[in-house]
Amino acid sequence: MLGLLLPCLLSLATAQAHSNVPLWTGLGVADDADTYVAFRGRFSVPAGACSIRMMGASEYLVWLDGRLVEDGPARFATAHPESQTLNFTLQAGLHLIAVQVHNEGVATRVLPLIRPFLWSKVSSNGSPIEISWKCERLTGYQSRTRRISDNLGWIDWCDTSQMPADWQGSTYDDSGWKSPIWVDPGIGQITEAKTHPVRMNEIPIRPIARGSLAEGFGYSQDDPAAKFFLAELAPKDIPAQGVWRRYDLGRVRLGRPDITLDLPKGAVVEYALCEQLRHGRVHAWITLSGSQSCNFDHFVARGGIQEFMPFTPKGGRFLEIHVYANGPVKFVKEEFLERTYYGEPEGSFTCSDALLNRIWKTGVDTMRACSEDSFVDCPTRERGEWTGDVASVATDICGVAYSDLSLTRRALVQAAQSARADGLVAGLGPGDDLYVSTYAAQWVAACFHYHEITGDKSLLTELLGAAERNIAVYQSKMTTHGLQGDLGWEFVDWGYVPNTGPSDMALNIDYYMALQAMARWHQALGLSNAEVLADSAKLGVVIKDWLAKQIQRPGGWDNVGYHRAALALLAGLVGQNDERPCIQAIESQLLTCFPNDPTAPRLSDPQVASDRFMTPYFCHFAFAALLNHGEVNFVLDQYRKCWGWALKDDQTTWLEVFDTRWSHCHEWSGCPTWQLSRYVLGLRPRFDVGFGVYDVNIQPENLTKASGDIPLERGETIHVEWTATENGIRLAVTSPTKIKLRIGKTEVEVLGKYETLIARKTNCASCVGSTF
Repeated sequence: MLGLLLPCLLSLATAQAHSNVPLWTGLGVADDADTYVAFRGRFSVPAGACSIRMMGASEYLVWLDGRLVEDGPARFATAHPESQTLNFTLQAGLHLIAVQVHNEGVATRVLPLIRPFLWSKVSSNGSPIEISWKCERLTGYQSRTRRISDNLGWIDWCDTSQMPADWQGSTYDDSGWKSPIWVDPGIGQITEAKTHPVRMNEIPIRPIARGSLAEGFGYSQDDPAAKFFLAELAPKDIPAQGVWRRYDLGRVRLGRPDITLDLPKGAVVEYALCEQLRHGRVHAWITLSGSQSCNFDHFVARGGIQEFMPFTPKGGRFLEIHVYANGPVKFVKEEFLERTYYGEPEGSFTCSDALLNRIWKTGVDTMRACSEDSFVDCPTRERGEWTGDVASVATDICGVAYSDLSLTRRALVQAAQSARADGLVAGLGPGDDLYVSTYAAQWVAACFHYHEITGDKSLLTELLGAAERNIAVYQSKMTTHGLQGDLGWEFVDWGYVPNTGPSDMALNIDYYMALQAMARWHQALGLSNAEVLADSAKLGVVIKDWLAKQIQRPGGWDNVGYHRAALALLAGLVGQNDERPCIQAIESQLLTCFPNDPTAPRLSDPQVASDRFMTPYFCHFAFAALLNHGEVNFVLDQYRKCWGWALKDDQTTWLEVFDTRWSHCHEWSGCPTWQLSRYVLGLRPRFDVGFGVYDVNIQPENLTKASGDIPLERGETIHVEWTATENGIRLAVTSPTKIKLRIGKTEVEVLGKYETLIARKTNCASCVGSTF
């Protein structure tokens, strides 16, 4: 790491006071991987508004006048760094910023490998304020003991007796600390993120089990995860050496245990988090991590009343603390500090089926658990910003639950910022960049869908060039049989079995939908879309010809396969005469899969493949296709049976797949939430047509009533409720601002409350043009 750090030095005095340059310690102080630095910055302001912009190369925590106020940074691509702003009202006088920064020294799913630095800017009433900085390496941390996994950073292994006590406070004497130097971390121009900093929710916790314990396995660093799991929690033949407590956080969460203890000097405090108990116990291993894993932290106490909070956030539902102490241990405060972007939802959904109501809420809770500075696939295993997650389920759940879709916008921009040299947008980034051909195609449709549900056309303007370069990569691989050549990982679904032949048709259909979205994109910006439409038409012929050949063979739609049939139906590539056989094939195939068929093969890990697998992720596409064709009863029954199965054993967030051996919290499994709001509650935003325009498309089927709230701007909501009657659906819509409802061929402006009676089947023809 030392070789990476080639600092451009200002004079120490200039660097010490400068508030708008990247800073770090002097050479050789904290350049190695997994080292920590404490920064203390004093500044003086007049009374009034004060803003603090902050960013760094890896994780940091910020205290203002001794109070923890920020958990950063927001992830960024090296060439496109983004700061985040906190706003305060301060009294006149001297104030202190204290920042603990972790030089991880490795690339993770969250951030690429960047030379360590801290950057900040303070303003008061619009005027810049100088900061006088001091810094010191925190030597209480032992470096490179274990990584959480190869996807993430390092565990905390800290002797707190070697740490400066209360160094974050205003009264601490830092006169012996060093002055930082200016460094050039090799990043682009710093801009301000369009998202607010993550929340740090203080959650009181209470133990669900407790007892005494004794060590049961080897040296402390031989295998910390094994040592933790093999501790004797009810020692009989050996004397007790301490105490333990176990907690249920209610659902999987990302964050930090924050427990204050009164205990002897030299006592050892250890934490472990997991998503599900194994043999009734908390363990520190992460399933499907792709490497050794250790979801664990270790502290040595300085003695007395002391707070133990890990620096690095970790995910899990079940938390256990082990305290080894030669003396009494008293628990003073027990909390969990959750790292999340979203609070309680603004949107809501209830209907006459209590199970569906619970399913709707679980989808929102799962998405909240998977939101931090970005939408992430899961809070425990990876914390990766996968374009496919954002482009599919996460955006639509967010759209029915919250008015703030800034995480979606930022992720779509970052996928473009992390594009491959040839222009293919990233499937994962901006940490460990990875390229997925299906996700890059879905990205195009997702960008237009964002415009469709927000009315924000600026994204289309900003990303037009990136979209056209992305499309050009696919065009370069087109043949008479479809796409061929190296386009990256062709991920369609876990367990997916590709078709025979030179070109995978699922990828071709994804690309076809990308071309359709690109044509609408050009049209929205007043540009010619004739060339894109021509390319779309040519590809459509290739796909339809392939479909026709498969259908004509014995077995018909079964030859096409579930995934390709569902995508073709969604994309409008199935002729009217073939729609019913296609739908029947999709539904019949789903009914042969687990959990519909308890005897069906299980998707036990990512290496298995079979035509008899269904996943919650792909149902985002398959169920949308079925719902667009009126198959509401079938889809609702699938929610009840399959997602109902996933709720058994007190699950409170969605399993990644329909198998408990995968992650127990994954946002891409929550498609019922957005589909219940858009197809059952029945209002679908079409802000691409005009701001405040909604298509009404209520499909009650076997439900008798539903009600809920649709988020608007500034936290306002539209309230919708309907009741099914013999004469039709009695609908009431209440809006605090003027909106337009398109009901069939009728358009109605609504401000306040509007009531009407509509037919039970009200399919708006203009819905056909929407993404979902």
